Amino acid sequence: MSAETIHEPSRSSQFWQGFRMGVPIVVAAAPFAILYGALATQNGFSLFETVLMSAAIFGGASQMVGLELFGQNIPAWLVVLSIFAVNFRHILYSAALGRRIGHWSIWQKTIGFFFLTDPTYAETERKIEVGERIEFAWYFGVAFTVYVFWVLLSGIGGAFGALIPDTRAIGLDFLLPIYFLGLVMGFRKRPLWLPVVVMSGVVSVAAYLYVGSPWHVSIGAAAGILLAAALAKPHPPHDPDPDESGAVP
Repeated sequence: MSAETIHEPSRSSQFWQGFRMGVPIVVAAAPFAILYGALATQNGFSLFETVLMSAAIFGGASQMVGLELFGQNIPAWLVVLSIFAVNFRHILYSAALGRRIGHWSIWQKTIGFFFLTDPTYAETERKIEVGERIEFAWYFGVAFTVYVFWVLLSGIGGAFGALIPDTRAIGLDFLLPIYFLGLVMGFRKRPLWLPVVVMSGVVSVAAYLYVGSPWHVSIGAAAGILLAAALAKPHPPHDPDPDESGAVP
């Protein structure tokens, strides 16, 4: 038995390593999950509907958009299209992650893409940056931890949301932009980070003013991607892929 095989972490240890990575995400997202639950019940959702929406959609920003649109005199297809506009970035996440998980089975990819969120994607990118392989057990440890607590805390917010008289009065409506800003700042050492962020921000604001919400999210993201693609330098032909080369010794 080779030394590499002896020292290879077991699936159990990989899962718990992922679990530990997921705990800080849970702490950061907890106020937002509780806020969603509180707003959902205040908008007429039952506790069951509040929890079901978190369990089925598992997307904070899109759930907030849904709260604004459900119950209004808006066609169902427009609600779905609006949520798709907010979640379009997940297609980009999936494309970036998909080339790193070729060693996963079909059912693992199916589960993985369902659990794919902004912080989960950010953690996988950080792991890739240091040349580590994305194993399903580790990924599931991160993603499933975030999922369980997101659904649980949404229910807590729904059950006790009436105790919060005015969420905007205490500034809870700023939690989401602050949270995403923290994710963006985590990549500030990457090449082209500043021009891409500036381009995305400027175009997103312009789209918000002239096109409207929630389309400004996808339009701003597309502008940043186009700029990054235009300015990117090609990788060396023999640059190793973490998915193919495994962990850096």
